[in-house]
Amino acid sequence: MTEPRDTPFDPAAIEDRHGSGGVRRRPVTIVRAEGSRLFDAHGKRYVDCAAAHGWAALGHGHPTVTDAIRAQAGTLVMHTESAPNDTRARWFAALVNFLRADFPPNDQGVLSRIQPANSGAEAVEAALKFARYHTGRVEFVSFARGFHGRTFGALSATASGARRETFAPLVPGFVHVPFDDLAAVERAVGDRTAGVVVEIIQGEGGVHEGSTPFLQGLQRCCRERGALLIVDEIQTGFCRTGRRFASAWHEVAPDVIVLGKALGGGIPMGAAVWRDGLGTFESGFHGSTFAGAPLACAASLATMDVLQRERLADRAARLGTALLADLRALEAPIIRAVRGRGLMIGIELKQKVGPILAQLMDRGVWALPAGLNVLRLLPPLTIPEDDLAFALTAIRETLAQ
Repeated sequence: MTEPRDTPFDPAAIEDRHGSGGVRRRPVTIVRAEGSRLFDAHGKRYVDCAAAHGWAALGHGHPTVTDAIRAQAGTLVMHTESAPNDTRARWFAALVNFLRADFPPNDQGVLSRIQPANSGAEAVEAALKFARYHTGRVEFVSFARGFHGRTFGALSATASGARRETFAPLVPGFVHVPFDDLAAVERAVGDRTAGVVVEIIQGEGGVHEGSTPFLQGLQRCCRERGALLIVDEIQTGFCRTGRRFASAWHEVAPDVIVLGKALGGGIPMGAAVWRDGLGTFESGFHGSTFAGAPLACAASLATMDVLQRERLADRAARLGTALLADLRALEAPIIRAVRGRGLMIGIELKQKVGPILAQLMDRGVWALPAGLNVLRLLPPLTIPEDDLAFALTAIRETLAQ
């Protein structure tokens, strides 16, 4: 079906007519982005405090990443893991080194066995399959308010009621317990538990961070009972919270870490990485046509290089500390709580967040929800300080009303 020739080109109308309806759209058409700024079809500018749902850690169009993508696109865009590739091999080595800075070897070895994926949700699927394969067990424990993706296994680990109930029956064997409740975990983890799936900071669930005693107790419980600790750092990873990975704030050592979003520098990418002492899949037991594509690997290599060279973990910690202090100082009765770490911040409101997001768009700020009443900020780690100040002023004025 084609659009009538006399109909003006209207991207929003076309997407409404042909889209699946699975994603709620905002009433603007974004046509361009540069750094920490988005531009709509009418030329209006928005400061991007969502980092395109978290993947744009370096902002939009970072020259180092763009150059790497351009060079690789002219060499080899895609080839499966069925044959080695030089770019993929460099990416494997670089990712292992990037992880090693926060996760030293332990008695299970090094986080160095990598299953590439095309998204965070696919990486979760790989982690769940490996946990069952490695342990020979079938059950999983995950947490209330947790979010791990929308594919069937990832959705089974996710605790959101409406998303789950609509598509039931899901993958059997998942138990959900309260977050930050170690006693509940100890009751739930048994000799049939293959793994425990947890976010260090629950992103979609309202920006709630687990306490150090809980997270370290979770690690101890898994080790004692033979379950794998699967840490989902899809949103928190790659310097977002002021460390390379949020686990490092609590000295948590995952058996399996799940990555996505910022990993690919804007090219769809995910990865599940587990410790080499746990072994590998048998050949043919898991794989993907596009996972580990040289184009995505080149973008990820460039991203990790910039994150390290520009010390963006330190920058996220510094800017996040100041922003949290400014937000907590706001005198706005609508605010119930402000929480977060680094440049991952949630402002819990006493009303639904939807109208606030719309008002912020009117003022030129693009932010995110985290549940019904939490305003979430995930700005690029490279955001200029004057753009961050502009966003803070817009938030202050909007919430004061």
